[in-house]
Amino acid sequence: YCVSEAEVRSPRFTGSGWLAFPALRAAYKHVQLELEFRPEAWDGVLLLAGERDDLQGDFMALILHHGFIEFRLTLPPYFSAIRFDCGSGVGTVRSTETVKLNEWNTLSVYRHRWDAWIQLNQEKRVEGRSKGLFSRITFREPLFVGGPGNTTGLERLPVRTGFKGCIRHLEANEHHYRFPLAPQGDAANGFDIEECTADRCSKVPCSHGGKCLTTGGDTAVCLCPLGYTGDLCETRVDLQVPSFNGSSYLRYPGLADTSLSWLELSVTLKPTAADGVILYNGHHSDATGDFIALYLSSGHVQFTFDLGTGPATLRSENPIRLGEWVEVRVSRTGRLASLEVEDDPAQEILAPGAFTQLSLPLNLYLGGAPSYDMYSPKMKTTASFVGCIQTIVLNNREMGILAEALGGVNVGNCGHACEARPCGDAECRPLRERFTCRCRPGVPHPCPAPDDYTPLVPPPARTGSNAVTSVRYERAVPSFTGSESYLHYNDADTMKRIISYRVDINMRFRASSSSGLLLWSGRQSDPQEQRDENDDFLALGLDHGYLTLAYNLGSGEAVLRYNLTRLDDDLWHRIRAVRNEQWASLVVDSGTGVSASSPGQLRQLNTDTGLYVGGAPDVVRTTGGRYAKGIVGCISDLVLDSDFSVALSSPAQATNTHSCIP
Repeated sequence: YCVSEAEVRSPRFTGSGWLAFPALRAAYKHVQLELEFRPEAWDGVLLLAGERDDLQGDFMALILHHGFIEFRLTLPPYFSAIRFDCGSGVGTVRSTETVKLNEWNTLSVYRHRWDAWIQLNQEKRVEGRSKGLFSRITFREPLFVGGPGNTTGLERLPVRTGFKGCIRHLEANEHHYRFPLAPQGDAANGFDIEECTADRCSKVPCSHGGKCLTTGGDTAVCLCPLGYTGDLCETRVDLQVPSFNGSSYLRYPGLADTSLSWLELSVTLKPTAADGVILYNGHHSDATGDFIALYLSSGHVQFTFDLGTGPATLRSENPIRLGEWVEVRVSRTGRLASLEVEDDPAQEILAPGAFTQLSLPLNLYLGGAPSYDMYSPKMKTTASFVGCIQTIVLNNREMGILAEALGGVNVGNCGHACEARPCGDAECRPLRERFTCRCRPGVPHPCPAPDDYTPLVPPPARTGSNAVTSVRYERAVPSFTGSESYLHYNDADTMKRIISYRVDINMRFRASSSSGLLLWSGRQSDPQEQRDENDDFLALGLDHGYLTLAYNLGSGEAVLRYNLTRLDDDLWHRIRAVRNEQWASLVVDSGTGVSASSPGQLRQLNTDTGLYVGGAPDVVRTTGGRYAKGIVGCISDLVLDSDFSVALSSPAQATNTHSCIP
């Protein structure tokens, strides 16, 4: 009777158990099998598939008989089956060597129409050929592994008991079978099996709640909970900057619906291996549906995402240097995504299909995951990350990389100055090789000055174009002074998305001024003439700290003000302004939207000044007195129509702008 429920990844069969998988498909003419198994007995059914559950129709069996591997099958009509041995109506190919008991064995099986061969442990192939007229075989029953399942009529086989031992790899016609029950795996049913760990984990007594995990060959490792490290999880560790060793991961709540339309991600890391998953968040436990993945592949940073209509992958232009700190930035707005690594040029891509939203209800994993089966097969690697991850900023909020973790495995310290607790009771904040101290309210002891940086080791000296200063800046985005400070665009690609019946503006910015112009497009006028009050225009800006959208389509002005959030706090904010004919709406930081409609009957915006960003020349005259100056702050992202990224680094004209610094 059943005494416990087991999660099986590498099954051990007891001789009476089995796993059932869906019936083999598209295998009537061709079957190719790859198997890795560790037998504990000389006899047993390894694999069985057939047309009927009583073996009276077509069937295929892979069995152990007196230590030899036998591949048996029937082809209709049964008297003309493959006759590699004589007279039974069951064709057989038999290995010339016995299996290695209590050791891992490899087996390859190939059958195409009349021809078949098997190869055990890379020894010589044993071949055979049918003399019958028929070459097709039908499979309707489940594929049973490790035993005969509910099959009767076993007198047609020389062995009736199940296999005793472990199976860690099964592949049929290039499909790699996953042993857990669906949906985590491929198995439909199973009986009397257990995880194959007894032979390896008995010699690995993990401490402090660590769990033993079998690896390739005959080895096993301890998966240590957060706060412990060592081969047996015997050492307590005060984690400061996490390091990952290839079997590590941290687990967090998933992004869920917080990044439906846009995602901003920044990760500071120091890799020591050229391949590995940095961050992963998915939608379904069977690795289907939406997902995001940031990872290293052959030294290049890659970002892959899927909105439900197919994956899109960005790849850094250059490989990163192993053993050095690097900042990776990802931005996604709808189907459009960009990837930046340090000062390399940004890479952009547009996801296929029409879906624009991303839903990720599963846990977010950093540095790896509990199982490779969780990863989407659309990724280029499933290896776990090796190296250090220092900071993560998600949607403008820095995560508590250790404090917010729901759990983790095999996470160690990165060898950083913060390990020595140089800030006392204050918070030590790592900045690559350096650190700074952040004082907490009520700290009883003197707190170091915020700009008191102390290097752990001297930073590597560099010269020429690759020189790096000791102060780290954010990516080069424009900052504006508020006075005659602006960017100007007049190209067709930009303006056709402004001058139309509809406009969709998605902008990320921060401002320290309470009032100022963010964006303007209007009609040119003679300075000597009075401006027509019904001239078309579109204006987006701050008014006493609040976002304001104003527009006139030629039959009256509409003003829409977002009073729910002040934006003059010098923090990054994401805003979206949408106009569809006369109706317009504003949303700030994924909050509640507000809307309004313009008067009259006109529905199209017709302007000829081009697009001004961050300000405008002679703001008072240009905007008809609506604004007195541009914003004081930075704009890092401007996207039109959800998929057109305005090149802030290459406008037609840039006046009195600078690079934004923290």
